[in-house]
Amino acid sequence: MILISMNRFKHIAAAGLLGLASASGAESLYKPGSFQSYTSDLRPRHVGDLITVMVYESASASTAANTSAGRDAGIGLDARLPGKSYGAGLKASNQMDGGGRTAREGRVLAQITVAIQEITEHGDLVVAGEQVLDINNERQQIRVEGRVRARDVSDANVVLSTRIANARISYAGHGDLATMQHPAWWQRFLTLFGL
Repeated sequence: MILISMNRFKHIAAAGLLGLASASGAESLYKPGSFQSYTSDLRPRHVGDLITVMVYESASASTAANTSAGRDAGIGLDARLPGKSYGAGLKASNQMDGGGRTAREGRVLAQITVAIQEITEHGDLVVAGEQVLDINNERQQIRVEGRVRARDVSDANVVLSTRIANARISYAGHGDLATMQHPAWWQRFLTLFGL
């Protein structure tokens, strides 16, 4: 008798567990839209994925101009009368020398993570991102945007700024230090008058 009731208990327990398992609505861990194999590379593939940009930009330009111009003009008049001679002359000279030189050099080194905003029909990645850093009452902001070929992204998920097409890289600072680099209003006013 005990044997029969023990078997009956096992069947009822097994049926109960099967009923609970089917009611729990188990779902697969595999999702085709987000699956990435462990052996595949970690390059970005979707809008919203992140890419690290190594900004290394160095630019320099210079120009020089020299101008030299001169002009000499003279006019003379001689009049002779019997026993007397009169002479008059006028001479004008104009000389101008001018020169100018301008030079500018800039360098930006930074590392910033940007997000994929769009994937073009050719597979290029349109990226954009910004980073704001506040240090001692000074705010520095760097913004990067442009178009990246997917094959230019390294296995470590990094791309050089020199590989970004239509790149727009801006680096700006605001605060005490930036304010001190601009002349005061009265100095700008005096500059209008050449002082």
